[in-house]
Amino acid sequence: MPIDSTTLVQHMNDRLSEIQPSDILAFNAEIANIPGIVRLTLGEPDFNTPEHVKQAAIDSINNNESHYAPSNGTPALRQAAANFLAKKYGVNYDPDNEVIITAGATGGIYTALSSILNPGDEVLIPTPIFPLYIAIAKLAGATPVFMDTSANGFVLSPEQLKQALADHPKAKAVVLNFPSNPTGVTYRAADLKALAAVLADKPIFVLSDEIYSELTYGETHVSIASYLPEQTILLNGVSKSHAMTGWRIGIMCAPKAITAQLGKIHQFTVTTTTANAQAAATEALSKGMDDAQTMKQEYQARRDYLYEALNKLGFKSAKPEGAFYLFSKIPAGLPQDSMAFCRELAHEARVALIPGSSFGPGGEGYVRISYAASMDSLKTAVERIATYVASKAEVK
Repeated sequence: MPIDSTTLVQHMNDRLSEIQPSDILAFNAEIANIPGIVRLTLGEPDFNTPEHVKQAAIDSINNNESHYAPSNGTPALRQAAANFLAKKYGVNYDPDNEVIITAGATGGIYTALSSILNPGDEVLIPTPIFPLYIAIAKLAGATPVFMDTSANGFVLSPEQLKQALADHPKAKAVVLNFPSNPTGVTYRAADLKALAAVLADKPIFVLSDEIYSELTYGETHVSIASYLPEQTILLNGVSKSHAMTGWRIGIMCAPKAITAQLGKIHQFTVTTTTANAQAAATEALSKGMDDAQTMKQEYQARRDYLYEALNKLGFKSAKPEGAFYLFSKIPAGLPQDSMAFCRELAHEARVALIPGSSFGPGGEGYVRISYAASMDSLKTAVERIATYVASKAEVK
C-alpha cells in the first residue's frame, strides 16, 4: 500500500512540532476580507523605494548582471555597508571578511542563531519581541529564556540580565532588537553601556537586530557593537530605511573569526542574494545614506498624532522612540484577552491591530499598532476606535 503523506509528516524534524505558524500573518489573513477594514497590522513601510535605487537595479539588469554574486555579497555592497555603518554609527568592519549580505535581516537571524546554538543551549530573549527569534532558537534545539521587560518600560535592565545569566548557566546568547518591534522603545547609550558591562567578561554572544536604526527619533541611534565589538553579531539592512522589504537585502557584521563560521551556514542555505537587488542596495547605502530622513519625519508626525489620540481613548503606551509601532495597553472594561479584543475590534469597528500575545511574555493585554499607514487611514482608525469604545461604555 502506498505511503500516505500524513504518515510522512510524523517522520519530519521533531522540533517543528514546537513551532506554530506566525500569529501575525495568520491574524492579518483572517481579517483581510472584512469590507472596508483599516489594517494597521504589518510592519512594512507604506513608502516606495527611492527612484535612484530602483534605477540602479534596472541598470544592473540591463547590464546583464544576472549571474551568481559572491556568496558573502558583492565587494561593492559590502564596502557600501561598512562605510554606512561607520559613518552613521561609528562601528567599523572590514568589508572583505567581517560583512555578509543576507536575505533580509531575517536571513541573518537564522544564520546567526543556527551558527551559535547547539541542542540544549539557552538563549536569553527580552520580551515582548518579534517572535521570529523564538521560533529559530527552538528549531536549533535550544531553549528560549524569556525576560519580561513590561514592568521596566520595555527596556531590559542590567539587574534583570544579571539574574537571568545566574539562573541559566547554559545561556549561549542574548538577543536585542532596538528600536523595538513591537514597542518602538529603544536603548540609549547609557542603557547599552550598562548591559555591556554585565556581558563583557562572559562567553556570551549578543545578536543585535538594529534594522530600525535609521528610524530613531530624537537622539542618534547607538549600536551595542560600539561597546561589545568582539561579542556582537550586528544585523541591519535596507528594508525599513529605504522601504525595500521586498528586495530582501540584510547586512550581518561580526569579527573576522565569527564571520568565517557564519559564512558556512549562509553559503549552504542562501548561497547568495539576488544580484540586481544587491546593486540597488549598494546605491541605497552609498548615494542614499539619508533617504530615510523624509520617511522618518512623516513617521514621527504619525506617531505624535496616534500617541495623543489613543491616549485620550484610554490606550496607554510607552512613547515610541523609533520604528513605526505603538504598543498600547487595552483599556479596562474592554476584552483583556488581546486576541479576543482584536477580533472584536476588527469585526465591530473594522480596524485591524495585532494582539500583544503574539510577542511573548509581557505582551498579553496589549495591542501592536503599526503607523506605517497614511495619516488619513490613521484618522479613520481613531474615529472608529472612539466609536467602538463609546459603544462599550454605553452598554455598561
